[in-house]
Amino acid sequence: MTQNSKRNYYMVFLIFLTFFVISFLTNIIGPLIPDIIRSFNLSLALAGFLPFSFFIAYGVMSIPSGFLVEKYQGKPVMLLAFSIAFAGALLFSLFPNYLVATISLFLIGLGMAMLQVVINPLLRVSGGEEHFAFNSVLAQLIFGGASFLSPRLYSYLVINLPLAEKENLLLNTLRRLVPENLPWVSLYWVFSLATLLMILVIILSRFPRVELKEEEKVGTWAIYKILFKKKIVLLYFLGIMAYVGTEQGVANWISQFLKTYHGLDPQTAGARAVSYFWGLMTVGCGLGLLLLKLIDSRKVLIIFSTAAVILLSLALFGPAEVSRWAFPLMGFAASVMWSIIFSLALNSIESYHGAFSGILCTGIIGGALVPLLIGWLGDQIGLRQGMFVLYLTLGYILSIGLWARPLISNETIQMRKRKRATAAALAG
Repeated sequence: MTQNSKRNYYMVFLIFLTFFVISFLTNIIGPLIPDIIRSFNLSLALAGFLPFSFFIAYGVMSIPSGFLVEKYQGKPVMLLAFSIAFAGALLFSLFPNYLVATISLFLIGLGMAMLQVVINPLLRVSGGEEHFAFNSVLAQLIFGGASFLSPRLYSYLVINLPLAEKENLLLNTLRRLVPENLPWVSLYWVFSLATLLMILVIILSRFPRVELKEEEKVGTWAIYKILFKKKIVLLYFLGIMAYVGTEQGVANWISQFLKTYHGLDPQTAGARAVSYFWGLMTVGCGLGLLLLKLIDSRKVLIIFSTAAVILLSLALFGPAEVSRWAFPLMGFAASVMWSIIFSLALNSIESYHGAFSGILCTGIIGGALVPLLIGWLGDQIGLRQGMFVLYLTLGYILSIGLWARPLISNETIQMRKRKRATAAALAG
């Protein structure tokens, strides 16, 4: 094995580790919301402002991050991203109050947004273009695995920290650092340590030079002006907003809903439900890959979004045992939505794909707006009624499967057979 190939394999591992850390930090807000509400005596709207603070950072940083990567390459941007995330996590660890929590989550969100822009081109170069599709899917599985594990670490910490008889190095250290009445803050000390370790690893790592492909470049402001004049760009931007809003609207309010309407403990049953939501989303990605080889992606989107609407109804109106499983199963139904909407969008215009990708990624602010809207409505008319917003977002996602007219459709096995038959007939 050559030194070059060793370096490439190492970089692929580092990128996978980065995906894991991003997910570990990003998708923990939902299980924490009941504890945050109780600890800081918050309304649902103020609690909804926490995911808003995190995901609005994606809207602020997605496009500027692309300019930073083009100018400075991946290593300096990754170092800056993890440094900002470390500052955010440490700030809340030291000063756990509501105002600091909003600032902390915004800083962590900035860091995570920057990392999302850096790592895909780096993965393409490090792992080889011929393996990029496989590595991208594997990265998403790792991302989902971290989302499955982080609520379980939260449960472990909040249950065991108050128990004096439970002793190990981690628990003993955290007991000295965390206020006795806020055991869940221990998670942010873990985040601080994780981001600090990532900074040290990146400093010691040798990065390959990345030549961005045309579709990975963010483009000029003039290109953005051209794109914003296209109706199709706005429609797909709203599609990404609707998807991320749905994903985060469910994940962030599962635990509080189960506590409010079914009396289930958010530190155990609520955290498990959120964990299974992300876990089943990961499982659904595998089935989605298979279905996309058999069925047109628009039909797959219609099927899965219809299933999500049915599951949402069962979750909101069913008894406790139905609700605690219908919510996680929504993760399975949502699993294919992001990739299908994104690919339909890029396949619907002929050029400027890099800039269009930046616009679509800015649509992640849906994860800021929808949970906040649900929280505000929850204060006014009840959390169950507030979550009716998700019928609107899912309805819009379903509509994409009806009106989408991509220039290039996903290749199914049947389509490939027809192409071969046509090619054979022409050759004959």
